[in-house]
Amino acid sequence: FSAFTLMLQCTVVTPEQTVYDASAEFIALNLEDGEIGIAAGHTPLIGRLGVGEMRIRQGDKTDRYYVEGGFVEVRDDVVTVLTQKAIVATEIDAEVARERLETALARPATNAEALAARDRAVRQARAQMHIAERA
Repeated sequence: FSAFTLMLQCTVVTPEQTVYDASAEFIALNLEDGEIGIAAGHTPLIGRLGVGEMRIRQGDKTDRYYVEGGFVEVRDDVVTVLTQKAIVATEIDAEVARERLETALARPATNAEALAARDRAVRQARAQMHIAERA
């Protein structure tokens, strides 16, 4: 047992701002093909983010965010997340997300493009509802 915990440096950036820039013990993210957990010493990688929850743990505190697409890079215990949108879980209104879900489900999908747009809106709204309810 070590008296200290190995840390990662984590930076989360959107086109508008740097949302998070601090050390962390563990980070969990949704990639397009499933969830990944990252701790110190992780193998270098570049992954494509999906839609869903990002958890950043430092000690007994876990920060939760909704992230919407983008990329994650892991290299030399530095985790860089580039995403279109990152919202702190406590700032998501579950009722607004539920209304977005109802609107998305009611959207007509008369062709492949409209169906893809509706499915994307449904995934986003469901992910926001789930994250808001856990916050």
